[in-house]
Amino acid sequence: MNVVIVDTSCANLASVKFALQRLGIEPVISADAAVIKAAERVILPGVGTAKAAMRNLQQLQLVETLQQLRQPVLGICLGMQLLTESSAEGDVACLGVIPSRTEAMIAKPEVNNAPLPHMGWNTLSLQVDNPLVKGLEAPAYCYFVHSFAVATDAYTVAESSYGGMTFASMIRNGNFFGAQFHPERSGQVGATILKNFLFAELYGATDADTRT
Repeated sequence: MNVVIVDTSCANLASVKFALQRLGIEPVISADAAVIKAAERVILPGVGTAKAAMRNLQQLQLVETLQQLRQPVLGICLGMQLLTESSAEGDVACLGVIPSRTEAMIAKPEVNNAPLPHMGWNTLSLQVDNPLVKGLEAPAYCYFVHSFAVATDAYTVAESSYGGMTFASMIRNGNFFGAQFHPERSGQVGATILKNFLFAELYGATDADTRT
């Protein structure tokens, strides 16, 4: 399988690569538009700020390439947030392939011991219509590191709670999927999610065309 990890210049690419290698896949790390377009699966990782990441994608001339992809695309952590319309982190426009918004996480005053960033293990509220979580059973623990999060909306396919906040831990629109957590650091749960992304039937003929 031809899998490309997009080299955004703002991600720990090695950990994602090693996770795929454990599943028998030798991915290509590339910022070449032609290589990305030819992939069967595309993974968009990211760490740092949305503003810096979008600046990198613009400098690499990858914004339009990523927006036009029709094969399955998985955004991880910041990569998931980049799939949304905009991010409050730097007040920046993102790729806009999922009509959601990324907001600052603010713990409710009445909730104690909820420091930010949200860092560590947390559970997913699983949704049966999300093909990425096929085979998982609750409680499904995943590893998170973030201070901004996507607000829950019609594109949320799994959610999590922290400090009195509920946020989208997984989102989807057509062929674009997002995971706020790090599946490559989430043990067997994360390995199952990555395996589903790589090998499962993720959408039918019409489902891939549901993007707005």
